Amino acid sequence: MKDKVVIVTGASSGIGKATALYFAKKGSNVVLAARSEGKLKAVEEEISKEGGSCLSVPCDVSKPSDCENLISKTVEKFKKIDVLINNAGISMRAIFNETDLSVIREVMDINFFGMVNCTKYALPYILKNKGSVVGVSSIAGYVGLPARTGYSASKYAMHGFLDALRIENIEKGLHVLVACPGFTASNIRTSALTADGTAQGESPRSEAKMMQPGEVATDIYKSIVNRDQSLVLTSEGKLAVFLSKWAPKFLQRMVFREMKKEPDSPLK
Repeated sequence: MKDKVVIVTGASSGIGKATALYFAKKGSNVVLAARSEGKLKAVEEEISKEGGSCLSVPCDVSKPSDCENLISKTVEKFKKIDVLINNAGISMRAIFNETDLSVIREVMDINFFGMVNCTKYALPYILKNKGSVVGVSSIAGYVGLPARTGYSASKYAMHGFLDALRIENIEKGLHVLVACPGFTASNIRTSALTADGTAQGESPRSEAKMMQPGEVATDIYKSIVNRDQSLVLTSEGKLAVFLSKWAPKFLQRMVFREMKKEPDSPLK
């Protein structure tokens, strides 16, 4: 990945930040994208202090014009794009029957259409270099998670889009990776939307016991280098994917019981 141009969305924190830092450490030219300009600048400074090459571009991926600007700024500075890592995302935690439809739309706009928007404008440049399009998904894209209907829907949609994109470009050398971390320590649970669209504000799970963003970043890097089609992390995640194919009813009961144990679970 040395001297490759790598765009990372959602790069201001969590998996996105860790991935951007790791690629910069490996000699990539990294483009940081997120809504918070202040947080982006902090990551940019961190990379620059280590001698890395980077560019930060404020971007709300749910807005096509922002995504077009992100790609334009990237090409203007680095003249090419090799890898697009679609990592920007948001979660939700509420029973669907009690959830405002605007919450579902917001999650889909960011998680799914945000990926579509960025990929649309970046793809012509990536195809020139037979580069990579990556979607940072979730086990929720294999197993529907109760009280997270909008989130699971966005990840299932991501999988379908990326799988179709891979086949569509099978003769053009495009690499497409669907990366599925398990529960990872990040702010995605604290910023998760509740039934009325307000942020949850506190994680219902013990973040310290989860996989750390740096570990995820390392595995994503390796999978891009190896041009893998899928990446499923943690033994828990791999078991869930296996059971979703061979024992779906058992898995559904198991997932319901596990999610119901969460503090203040909306599942009754």
